[in-house]
Amino acid sequence: MAMPETTPTLTLHAFSDGAGAVLGGSWSAAGLAVPSNWERISQVLAQCASGTTRWDLRELTRLDHTGAQLLWNTWGRQWPSALQMSPGQRAMLERVARFTAPDAPPPHPTLWQLFLKLGEKLWRLWDHALGLLQLTGQLLLDLLTLLRAPRRGPWRDVSGHLYHIGATALPITALVGFMIGTVLAYLMSRQLRQFGADSFIVNILGIGLIRELGPMLAAILIAGRSGSAITAQIGVMRVTEELDAMRVMGIAKGYRLVLPRALACAVAMPLISVWTTLAALLGGMLAADATLGVTPAYFFTTLPRTVAVGTLWLACGKSVVFGVLIALVGCHYGLRVKPNTESLGQGTTASVVTSITVVLLVDALFAVVFRNVGL
Repeated sequence: MAMPETTPTLTLHAFSDGAGAVLGGSWSAAGLAVPSNWERISQVLAQCASGTTRWDLRELTRLDHTGAQLLWNTWGRQWPSALQMSPGQRAMLERVARFTAPDAPPPHPTLWQLFLKLGEKLWRLWDHALGLLQLTGQLLLDLLTLLRAPRRGPWRDVSGHLYHIGATALPITALVGFMIGTVLAYLMSRQLRQFGADSFIVNILGIGLIRELGPMLAAILIAGRSGSAITAQIGVMRVTEELDAMRVMGIAKGYRLVLPRALACAVAMPLISVWTTLAALLGGMLAADATLGVTPAYFFTTLPRTVAVGTLWLACGKSVVFGVLIALVGCHYGLRVKPNTESLGQGTTASVVTSITVVLLVDALFAVVFRNVGL
């Protein structure tokens, strides 16, 4: 059945010197707006965009600005090598070509603009550093207030955050720790077997997991899990104007929001760190038994002689610092959330990234300062 004259058509032909296209029907806004017509024409135009050198528009019944603009964009905003059309169609295409704005070139920032952008980023970093310093000072003052009147402290909030931050994180931290210990033991067993140093896997796993990987894994997991939750909780309070209500009622935000979360993180992080380390050691012990034949009895006997007690205390001390920093960073970004959902998402993302970065930097600082402790 023949198509009506209002339906746009496009037929491809092959010639010895290239491909050609013959247009027919009505290339107008009304004809191209029909979904079936547009899908059919756009599929054929995608084939014509590369390699079509001849275009014949003489069979068109109508060509308006919409059809002319579509053709001009298909031609790459330049005239094809061979084009057959009527004078009216040429006038329409020339009008479209004259008033089509060229694509804006990509901006090339100048050296001064780059310098200003660097200064802006440094100023934001300085602003965040001052905010964290102020929050740390307020936390110390709130601790003094808590020590002077411990019975009036926010202990119910502390216990609730301790459960959500610590107890609910035990399954995921144990799973990740177990898998990391297993993978490390399998990787090291391939190297140690070459030198006949199978028994040294206890030394490597003990020192590596207890001193570094256990606290680091726990801190990263808590930063991504609980640090983001802290920012989201306080950010939602900003969106729902609860923080404004607390200010009107004279309730100190630091004492009721920051202090309970910092105490809960400081208490939970060493416990989670030990828990993650035990799970990692269990995974490493089972993998060492399966690959190297190092029995669990030998593992338990050698581990206390390999790892000093100072290493465990260092790991617990680092974990306390990690917990306080994660809580402070989460509260800092939560208090800076603006009363809109976009700012809430940005603040939560920035909180997680900053917490993990701070944990890595502080861990590197501990490794340099306490390099002789427990070794």
